[in-house]
Amino acid sequence: MEASRIRACQGACAWILRPDVQMQDFLGGSPLSILVKLIFLSLLVGALLAFLNVTPFDLVNRVIRLLRSIFGLSFDAVRDIGRWILFGAMIVVPVWLVVRLVKSTR
Repeated sequence: MEASRIRACQGACAWILRPDVQMQDFLGGSPLSILVKLIFLSLLVGALLAFLNVTPFDLVNRVIRLLRSIFGLSFDAVRDIGRWILFGAMIVVPVWLVVRLVKSTR
C-alpha cells in the first residue's frame, strides 16, 4: 500500500522534486526560449512605439488623464443630478404642500 502511494506521488509530484520542471511550467517553456521570445516581442513593440512616436511614459500619462477625466465626468454628473433634484424640489414640494393643505381642509 505504501509503495503504491510513493509511486503515485513520484509521477504527480515530480515538479516538487525538480525545481527546473517547476520553472518551465511557470514560464511556459525553457527559460532560454522564453527569453528569446520576449526579446523579439520587445523589439517589435518598441519599433511600433517608435513608429507611432509614443513612449511608455506617454502611455502612462494618457491612462492617468483618461482616469481623471472619467472621475471628473462622474463627479460632474453627480453635481448635475443634485442640481436637478434641487430644481425639481423647488416646484414639487410647494405644489405637494398646497395639495396636502387643500385636501386637509375638506
